[in-house]
Amino acid sequence: VVRAKDTPNFIANRIGIAGMLATMKEVENFGLTFDVVDDLTGKKLGRASSGTFRTADVVGLDTMAHVIKTLQDNLSAETDPFYASFGTPPVLAKLIELGNLGQKAKKGFYKKVGRDILQFELDSEDYVPAGGKADEVYGRMLKKPAAERLKLLRNAEGAQGRFLWAILRNSFHYAAIHLESIAESARDVDQAMRWGFGMKQGPFELWQEAGWLEVAKMVQEDIDAGKALSKAPLPKWVFEGPVAEAGGVHTAQGSWSPAKGQFVPRRVLPVYERQIFPEKLLGEDSLPDWKTAGTTIAESKALRTWTLDGQILIASIKNKMHAISPEVMEALMEAVDVAETDFQGMVIWSGDAPFSVGADLEATMPAFVIGGADAIESVEQELQNLMLRIRYAQVPVVAAIHGMALGGGCELAVYSARRVAHMESYIGLVEVGVGLVPGAGGLTYIARRAAENAATSTGKDLLPFLTEGFTAAAMAKVGTSAIESRKLGYLLDSDLIVPHKDELLFVAINEAKSMAAGGWRAPLPRSFPVAGRSGVATIKGSLVNMRDGGFISEFDQHVASLIANVVCGGDVDAGTLVDEAYLMKLERKAFCHLIGHPKTHERILGMLNTGKPVRN
Repeated sequence: VVRAKDTPNFIANRIGIAGMLATMKEVENFGLTFDVVDDLTGKKLGRASSGTFRTADVVGLDTMAHVIKTLQDNLSAETDPFYASFGTPPVLAKLIELGNLGQKAKKGFYKKVGRDILQFELDSEDYVPAGGKADEVYGRMLKKPAAERLKLLRNAEGAQGRFLWAILRNSFHYAAIHLESIAESARDVDQAMRWGFGMKQGPFELWQEAGWLEVAKMVQEDIDAGKALSKAPLPKWVFEGPVAEAGGVHTAQGSWSPAKGQFVPRRVLPVYERQIFPEKLLGEDSLPDWKTAGTTIAESKALRTWTLDGQILIASIKNKMHAISPEVMEALMEAVDVAETDFQGMVIWSGDAPFSVGADLEATMPAFVIGGADAIESVEQELQNLMLRIRYAQVPVVAAIHGMALGGGCELAVYSARRVAHMESYIGLVEVGVGLVPGAGGLTYIARRAAENAATSTGKDLLPFLTEGFTAAAMAKVGTSAIESRKLGYLLDSDLIVPHKDELLFVAINEAKSMAAGGWRAPLPRSFPVAGRSGVATIKGSLVNMRDGGFISEFDQHVASLIANVVCGGDVDAGTLVDEAYLMKLERKAFCHLIGHPKTHERILGMLNTGKPVRN
């Protein structure tokens, strides 16, 4: 929640919609196309991947027009020096007149025809091919440090570079002019733009990072030269007094409030006590850092174990994307030992998203090259042993999930005693994307959950309870929210879903304490029935139909057949009782068979090189 003063469109939509209008105006000035602008104003600029015009289509062009009208009806040239740029852009007016209202009308600034994306052209009032990209030179510029980046853009000779500088300059100018009237402090503006418009940084953060006074001088020079959207000069506080002396609006003492003429600290409210490590803005160095907070119990390059209260042990993976390497596996094993000896429970929480993207492929490939499938089987067995160690630990292990929990990360979560997931969590077994099967107990989990669910039913057939889990694993289906992940079976009804990511650790720690205080006990290892060879045959029959229908490739069919064999328990009679060790052995056998397959190598190399799955 961001508190705003009662002004038209509050904070995010006041600055955000004014920014979109300014962007559309600059698009006209520089003669750029929508596709190129969206490429420039998306992730490259540290903003939402949908850019400017795609965002408008998603919002709905009629909705956007209503928000613009709020500015037009409630402001004037006297109350907003940028008022002259609030006119409804001609292209937006024309699209609304035509009824092309964006995504909900299946056409707006963009229209999809088959697999082709088209963009609207005002002159012809028709759609033309899209797909244009920004010049690579500007992509490289946008990767430079902030100060160098802004100077390069300002001095750029090409239209795309000058356009980028213009929209950034306009955002700094507008935010500075209106800060006093719309918000208590610069913190509220930057948080509103981060959370409301998906920006990595708010306008004041970027300005401050690039050098406060240097950027201020560049902006003021453009205002004086008549290049800006308004002739209104930057406020005096930008150049004089505490902000100029501090080098920006965000400091350890707080963020700048023009109305109060001082830096104001974050508000102290009871709800904020649940946010142990709130999201920081640039310059807020006095806020606690989870990487060094609390008492460290043990730390390596792979994992830090620490505690805030001496009761619950926290395990934080330090690898890139929190991937699970052999070093992480060894350190987590030791962490469980320490938790059982000295603590009431353990929480796996690695601070920033993702929770974990799974096994570290780059760390395990050398083992395969040197030792072949045998070396990989031993790594997989160690990973499976870790999952079982967590499942049967003598203290509750709680997985605190934020962002992606994929592959081995998903398995780490499902083998924990409880999961506390942020709403924005993406959970799934995605190994098929690299030509493998889940090998750290994921398929064993699916088989066990199917047996547990079937036990509550009067029916004897296991297959209906296996279908959802098998399909999710075979199609690498990922829950796109915590709610959907619960439907896929990766979260249980007993698991908690937390709307606010900064409350995740607080809730997870208290859940571990509550479980310990409530007399929680680890489950007993026990056997359970499987669908057997008849289940395998039924699934394989469906896979043949999918292959012949062109829905999956022959290799997809091969991988899915191996998954079916594991989740059904292999070549045994339906209803045969098996244990986790038996199914995990089948998992390892399937995994090691695929790790040497040429098509698997194609998928792994494709993923490492491009980050996208290869379908072969």
